[in-house]
Amino acid sequence: MALSASSSPSSSFLRGSTTLHDLKGFRSVRLLDKCLVPSVPGDSCLRTFLVKPVCAELKRSDSVVPLAATMVAPEVEDRIETEDYEKLAKEMGHASPLEIMDRALEKFGNDIAIAFSGAEDVALIEYAKLTGRPFRVFSLDTGRLNPETYQFFDTVEKHYGIHIEYMFPDAVEVQALVRSKGLFSFYEDGHQECCRVRKVRPLRRALKGLRAWITGQRKDQSPGTRAEIPVVQVDPSFEGMDGGVGSLVKWNPVANVEGRDIWNFLQAMNVPVNSLHLQGYISIGCEPCTRPVLPGQHEREGRWWWEDAKSKECGLHKGNIRQEEVAQLNGNGNESAMDNDIFNSQNLVTLNRAGIENLAGLKNWREPWLVVLYAPWCPFCQAMEESYVELAEKLAGSGVKVGKFRADGEQKAYAQQELQLGSFPTILLYPKHSASAVKYPSEKRDVDSLMAFVNALR
Repeated sequence: MALSASSSPSSSFLRGSTTLHDLKGFRSVRLLDKCLVPSVPGDSCLRTFLVKPVCAELKRSDSVVPLAATMVAPEVEDRIETEDYEKLAKEMGHASPLEIMDRALEKFGNDIAIAFSGAEDVALIEYAKLTGRPFRVFSLDTGRLNPETYQFFDTVEKHYGIHIEYMFPDAVEVQALVRSKGLFSFYEDGHQECCRVRKVRPLRRALKGLRAWITGQRKDQSPGTRAEIPVVQVDPSFEGMDGGVGSLVKWNPVANVEGRDIWNFLQAMNVPVNSLHLQGYISIGCEPCTRPVLPGQHEREGRWWWEDAKSKECGLHKGNIRQEEVAQLNGNGNESAMDNDIFNSQNLVTLNRAGIENLAGLKNWREPWLVVLYAPWCPFCQAMEESYVELAEKLAGSGVKVGKFRADGEQKAYAQQELQLGSFPTILLYPKHSASAVKYPSEKRDVDSLMAFVNALR
């Protein structure tokens, strides 16, 4: 197998003048049982490592990741010093992604790898390249990805001169799932089982061959589950090669970076991106479970759109969900105990169960009603709160009543059966002199779009 290597960028890059074209021209050298990681020709500041040969004995036989190491990094000592990662996370809380990436690669060498999903986390590979250190990249091939994503994998490999280490689900497990429940069972009973077979278990196998991994998580990706992620942490869910709790470290170099800044970085560095982004996709997963989002929508609304917003994690980062939230996802706990109500305005009418039943039971409304079915913990409901309150202000005195009905918890089954609730938020208009409610069909929830819907049917 040919061995790919990277090196430190030239000193001119450190002055901010180097382009990606200046980083070309790498050469690799293979010497029996060792390799020299070369540097950019003409660089006066050479970084040369003695590295492990690709045929070296694996530390763990149950991990596939080391078999296709792409950027072979220097070995680290078998005994890694104890680190207070909570303290380190605070110290590096304001560090740049490049600085965090460099620290991670320096500390863990060949025992760390970047998790690449085929979306905008290609930024992680670019940051790793810019450190000048060797690095490894792995990805989970679920067998259900978009054709554009597979093409993007190939483009990334050629652009950076690497080989991505692909992890695949167990064929027997996939076969059993599909034979017993069909190809699209997740539309009926939730995505967790399919994700567990196709993503979580392959990831677990991969991570058992590592001491640390690098993810593209950002705080602004999912307000409900990722708002508090640190830049580095002891992984709360998975184990590393040494086994046991605390044996794996998780680095999140772009945790504090906003999505628009990631895209500015990718454009500035002329980094290749998945062509699906040009079609409205932001967060990209498996083809059956991902769709484009509209302008103004949160990026995670395109993932598992038929489910409640609070469930929009596949299990790879389940440690982000607090235990009390896990209980709620499983149908336990008291949701109202941890959530403050939303859509609070004197122009909004709060409907209880009796109120919504009376409204739904009428066959000829004297005045039109606009009602949102919501859950206060839902980040997408929270995101539209400002526009919905503003809409209520605009409709005050117009003859259109604006209301809200909390449809989670004990009310959810009723709302699903009787009020057309699919996911939160659901918006219903009860037109004057009509016999049935009209469900707002669009996911554009800005004031102008909602007003156009009301005016068309009022």
